[in-house]
Amino acid sequence: MDSIISTFHIDWKIIIAQAVNFGVVFTVLYIFALKPLNKLMQERSEKISKGVEDAKQNEELLKACRADYDEVIKKAKNEAYVFSEKAKKEREIEKSASIENTKKEVEAIIQNGKKMMEDEKVKMVEDAKKEIVSLTMLATEKLISSKKDLNDLP
Repeated sequence: MDSIISTFHIDWKIIIAQAVNFGVVFTVLYIFALKPLNKLMQERSEKISKGVEDAKQNEELLKACRADYDEVIKKAKNEAYVFSEKAKKEREIEKSASIENTKKEVEAIIQNGKKMMEDEKVKMVEDAKKEIVSLTMLATEKLISSKKDLNDLP
């Protein structure tokens, strides 16, 4: 063993001093570097696991919101369809009522026109009768006066 020590020039004092230096450096590095680094890595791991857990919760919440959104959209479409159908029916009812009122107005106008034509016809017949009577009287007067003129002639 002495030959190995003399061959490699190993000094026990230096080895012990280096071991003590190594212990001091290791202790200082452990206290000032490794311990805070380990704490920092543990905090990071907790943040990452919390972030993953939050992401899972957000994904579930997003799925629930999408389901609610789809349900609300479906209800809105159904309500819009029902409203549209109701409006169509109301328009048809109003249209048929309007057509019915228009038909009644047209019939009233036609009846009124017929009555006016009948009244006009009666008036024209009366006027024609008066005119015929007047013409007949004139013609008769002329005949009578022309017979008198013929009778007065020798």
